[in-house]
Amino acid sequence: MTETTEHAAAEPAEAATAEAILDARGVTMRFGGLTAVDGVDLTVRAGEIVGLIGPNGAGKTTFFNCLTGLYVPTEGEVRFRGATLPPRPAKVTRAGVARTFQNIRLFANMTVRENVMVGHHTRSRAGLLSAIGHGPRHRRTERESRAKADELLAFTGLDGQGDSLARNLSYGAQRRLEIARAMASDPALLLLDEPTAGMNPQETREAEELVLAIRERGVAILVIEHDMRFIMNLCHRVAVLVQGSKIIEGAPAVVQADPRVIDAYLGAPPELEEALDGDAPSTPGATTATAEEETP
Repeated sequence: MTETTEHAAAEPAEAATAEAILDARGVTMRFGGLTAVDGVDLTVRAGEIVGLIGPNGAGKTTFFNCLTGLYVPTEGEVRFRGATLPPRPAKVTRAGVARTFQNIRLFANMTVRENVMVGHHTRSRAGLLSAIGHGPRHRRTERESRAKADELLAFTGLDGQGDSLARNLSYGAQRRLEIARAMASDPALLLLDEPTAGMNPQETREAEELVLAIRERGVAILVIEHDMRFIMNLCHRVAVLVQGSKIIEGAPAVVQADPRVIDAYLGAPPELEEALDGDAPSTPGATTATAEEETP
C-alpha cells in the first residue's frame, strides 16, 4: 500500500500552494504478462522539484515514457494543466513537457548550436512552404532559433562551444547540451532521466546548480536519479517505485528514513546505503557520483 507523507517545511510556500500542472492517476503499463508500472499516482505542482527513485528495473523510465507519449498506458490517465496529454511525443512537447533521456541522444554530427535549435522547432511559426523557399518568415524563425540557442548555451555553461560538433564535447557537457535542447522548447515541466549518470563529483555539483537555476526560471522538474545525495539535496518531495508500484511519497528526510526504502536498496553500493542511512544536507552541497543505469 502506498504511503504519502507531508512535510510543508520542505517546500517553498509558493510551491506548496501552486496548481498541479502534472497529474498522473493510476498509470499502469503492461507488456504481455509483465506489469512494469502498476497503478502509479503522481502530482507535480508549479515550482516544484520532485524526485523519482527506486532500484534498477523498478519501472521509473517506463513511467517517464508513459508521461511523455512514448508508451500508451494500459490503464490510467496523464493530465497536464487540466487536459489529458495525447499519447504522441511531439504533441506532449508542444503542450509544454520536455525531457532528457537515460542514454544521451544527441545529433553527434551536428553542431552544439544546431542541436539546441532542433529543440526549438516545436515553437516555430514558419510553415513548410516558407521553409522550402527560405521565405521571410523562415529566415526570421531561424534568427530567433539561433538567438534562443545561444542564450541557452550560455545558461547551461556551454557558451563558446556552439560551433563545435556535439560528439566532441565531454560527457558532462553532452549531458548539459541535452538539457539545453529540452529547454529550447520552452517547457513548463522538465523531466530529467538520470542527469548525473556517469558524472564526476564536480560535474554533479554543476548539475545541481543548473537544476536549481532551471527552477528559478519557473520550470517544474521531475527527476529520476540514483545519486541519493543529489535527490535529497534538491527535491521538495520524493516518490519511490519498487517493482512498478509506488511504496511511499513525501519529504526527503522522511523517505530516506523509511525502512521500506532502505530494504529496497539492500545489495546496493555501500555509498548509496550510507546516503540513505545518513543525514543528507538540506541545501545543495556534498554529492556523490554514483549512478547506475536502469534496465528498461
